[in-house]
Parts: sequence; structure tokens; C-alpha cells
Amino acid sequence: MFNFYAKLEIRQMQVSTCKRRSLQSKLAGAAGSFSRFRQFLLDPGLLVEVKMSMFKKFFKNIIHKKDADKEPEPVKEKEKPKPKYYGTVTPHPDFDASKDASVLRSAIQSKGVDEDVIVAVLVKRNNEQRQKIKAVYEASAGKKLEQSLKSVLRSHLEDVSLALLMLPAHYDAHLLRNATKGLGTDEDVLVEILATRSNKQIEQIKSVFKEEYKEELEQVIKDETSGDFTEALLAMLSAKKDEGHSVDLDLAQKDAKILFEASGHSDKINVSTFIEILTTRSSPQLKRTFQHYASVSDTSLPKALELQLKGDIEDCLIDIVKCAWNTPAFFAEKLHNSMKGHGTRDNTLIRILVSRSEVDLKKIIEEYRAMFGRRLQEDIQQDTKGDYQQILLGLCGPH
Repeated sequence: MFNFYAKLEIRQMQVSTCKRRSLQSKLAGAAGSFSRFRQFLLDPGLLVEVKMSMFKKFFKNIIHKKDADKEPEPVKEKEKPKPKYYGTVTPHPDFDASKDASVLRSAIQSKGVDEDVIVAVLVKRNNEQRQKIKAVYEASAGKKLEQSLKSVLRSHLEDVSLALLMLPAHYDAHLLRNATKGLGTDEDVLVEILATRSNKQIEQIKSVFKEEYKEELEQVIKDETSGDFTEALLAMLSAKKDEGHSVDLDLAQKDAKILFEASGHSDKINVSTFIEILTTRSSPQLKRTFQHYASVSDTSLPKALELQLKGDIEDCLIDIVKCAWNTPAFFAEKLHNSMKGHGTRDNTLIRILVSRSEVDLKKIIEEYRAMFGRRLQEDIQQDTKGDYQQILLGLCGPH
């Protein structure tokens, strides 16, 4: 059973010659059985010193043979940690689409309409859950939830509720449509959306826009805007922005020099150069470029843009710079401006709170307090009222 070689040195103490021969005989028989061999070594009356120079090698060979017979275990890839969530609206843990659809139907049909219930359901479910509620509601009620809400809600509460029922890409396409149709163009909305959405989101927006409005978004932009501003919007719409996190220091220095020369040493600023760099580099890359720019120039890049440009292209490029530096701070400033002074710019307030509620609204709220020394919720309470106020506060999360 055991094929091995063992060198044994046996020293006998008070053992007769005949017992020694008996010992050798037992050793020969022990080669076929390790258990018998072990029992023999423990035979009382004998003091045996065993030196087995090959014993470890023997067991090592056996272990390796057993391991070779086994199939190799698959290598498990280490799971990447999920990115931290900075949205204020989270999935409801005990979600039941049928129950929610029934509750909404009762609230809509109740005498006087129960707006509190409608608000509570909409802000405590995330977008994916709201889509399921919509489907169940339509199947059970025979009409779309949006139609039912339109018939009972009014003003800004209606606007927020309908916005929450749209998929993100559909909501953005809807905003861009409203910003470009009719008299005048809302340039701020165009820049805000195109400068803060990912390449994938921009492609989805273009697809939805074509499907919903039967027009190419690029063509609408060309028709409704002009000059350098059009060039900048189309560059962002091309969705070619680098979305990596690494920084090329040499490129940052090179870009800073190019921007400095394009803005500070010519009679006319080279806008195309600014557009090319600002719309294709990643945010981390641009941050380093801005730092290098500040080291070679007496003015910051936004200040240089203010001095050299005017109109829509000035606001556009400065907003792109702000987004690259700190996107939550960019939105915090816009929220503050929407409630600053006389009156409230409700469209801006609604647009940002709805579109960022599952993205980075927690960060925006933090930046708001750091920048203005007040909580966003406090200003919302001062500038709004009723159920409209409650739905906006609900989007801001627990407070």
C-alpha cells in the first residue's frame, strides 16, 4: 500500500539478539501497512529512535498527487464597490405597485382631491417604481395616471407631479423642447442640460427627442441659436467628452498655455479653441488645466472669459467651467438665484430638484449651505407654500 523508502537507525537498549531479529522481521512486514508500522513502533519494551530522511518527501508527493487530481477552483473576481449614492430619493423598501396605484386612484377620486397622499406617494418612490405604478394604474383605471393628475391638480404642483412621472431622458427632452419652441430660446436650460449630462444620457436624449417630436435635436439647435453659441451647443451635443478620471499633467500644461494664448495675446479671442478644450476634456483634466492657467495668468479663466466675451457664448463657457470645477456648487448657485430677490423662478427650482433628486441632490444641499450660510429647505419654505412646498421639501429628503 505504501511505496516509500525509509532509512531507520535502531538503537536497542536491553534487548536480546533474538528480539532484534524479531524486530527486523516485524519491520519487513510493516512495509505494507502504515497502521501496523505505527503500532509496531509503539511496541512497549522497545526504545526506538527513528530517522526518516525521506518521510516528509513521501507525504509531500502524496499531497501533491491528491491536489493534482482535484479540479482547480475558479478564481473569483473581486467585486467593485458600488459608487456612493448622493440622491435624496431612494427606492421604497416595501414597494407594492398595485397598492400604490389603488391609493392614488382613491386620492384622485376623493372629494376635494387628497393632494397630501399624492405627494407622499410620488416623493417616496424612485423613478423606476413610479414607472411601475403608472403601468398598473393604466391597466386598472383604463386611463393614464398623467391624465388623471392633470384633471385634478393645478399650477406648480401639477408641473412637479408630471415631471416626476417622466423617465429622465424624456424629462430632459421635454425641457429642451420647451426651451426651443415658441418665441425666444431659454439658453440657460440648453447649457445646463448639455453641460451636466453624460455622453450616454445625451445620446438617449437625442433619441427620445427624435421619437417624441419628430425632429433632430441638432437641427433644432441650429435653427434656434447662432454663432459661437451654436458651435458650443453642438460640440456638447456630439457627446465626445472624455469621462475618464485620470489626469494627463503634460496635456493640462499644454492646454493651459493654449487657452492663455487664445485669450490674452490676440485682438480677438479664439472661441473655437476654448470650445474644443472645454467640451472634450474630462472634469478632472479641466480642473488641473485651470490650475495651470492660474499660474501663468494674472486673471482666472472665468474672469478672462468675462473680459473677452459677451452674450450667450460668455455665459455658456463660464457655466461649463463652473460645472467642471464643482457640479453640485453650480446647481446650488442656480437654486439660490431662483429664490433670490422678488419672486421665485419656479421652473428652475422644479427642474433642478426633480432632475437631481436621484443623482447628487445631497451634495447640492451641502454646497448650498456652505456657499450661502442657509439650508436650502429654509429658503424653499420662505418662497413657496402649500402642497407645492411639501413636494419640493419631500424631494430634498428627510429634514
